[in-house]
Amino acid sequence: MKNTKELIELLSLTNLEKNKFSGESVTIGSKIVFGGQVLAQAVNAAYRTIPENRFLHSLHSYFLEAGDLTVPIEYDVAEMRNGGSFSTRRVTASQKGRTIFILAASFHKKEDGFEHQTEIKQGIKQPEELLSWEEMVEKFGDFLPKRTKSFLSIERPIDFKPVHVPNSLEPKNLPAKEEVWFKLKGEIPTMDLRTKHQILTYISDYNVLNAAFNPNAKDYNFGNTMTASLDHSMWFFRDFEFDDWMLFSAESPNAFGARGLCRGNIFTRNGKLVASFAQEGLMRPVKK
Repeated sequence: MKNTKELIELLSLTNLEKNKFSGESVTIGSKIVFGGQVLAQAVNAAYRTIPENRFLHSLHSYFLEAGDLTVPIEYDVAEMRNGGSFSTRRVTASQKGRTIFILAASFHKKEDGFEHQTEIKQGIKQPEELLSWEEMVEKFGDFLPKRTKSFLSIERPIDFKPVHVPNSLEPKNLPAKEEVWFKLKGEIPTMDLRTKHQILTYISDYNVLNAAFNPNAKDYNFGNTMTASLDHSMWFFRDFEFDDWMLFSAESPNAFGARGLCRGNIFTRNGKLVASFAQEGLMRPVKK
């Protein structure tokens, strides 16, 4: 999967029958289905049952089982409520009769109201000053751990440029935050807000747990810790375009009991707050 067109195709599900859909999977370097893919495909399924004048404003989800990359995922949508202003849907994702993921999503018609937003961080390094994942592999590939190099080398429809790049040869503990610029690859077609929501949901599951691992980066690595997304929530605010770099900004207020909590915001480059997110993940040290 190399560009935006292929990503949109991946997230566009096949209609099986009323309120039931099917989707395929593409690896991002793991042996199991990427959580962001299941999230975004579930949003696609829910949107297929929603009136045209209503748009996703929040979602809350749980990852229950690891997804099998070789088996299609079926999405069943339950229409929980269609009110005067809001519609609510529950989506269940399953493989071979086994539930792997559940989503609750709420959709709202456009209305005018009060407005304020948190501000984007000032003085942050801009994308032109930073290296993308692909550029890091080209420049430092011989010095990267094998698993890190393999993960960064996978073809993706998104460019990522982390604001801070840790030194894998001299790991040290860092602040509990993660800031990453991202941009879609290839020709970017004209998109409606529904499609933009699905793509942003897909991207939101990248990089999240790094904020929780950073305070223990001296001791943590891929080989000594079991990790997994446990839940994921998002709130969508303003319309936007994927025509420039956007900023993913996360912080972690807590890690304890083999779980870490991360939360944050997604901004356009000019500082418009597009969405907020929260995720708790498994951070279980592997006992040797």
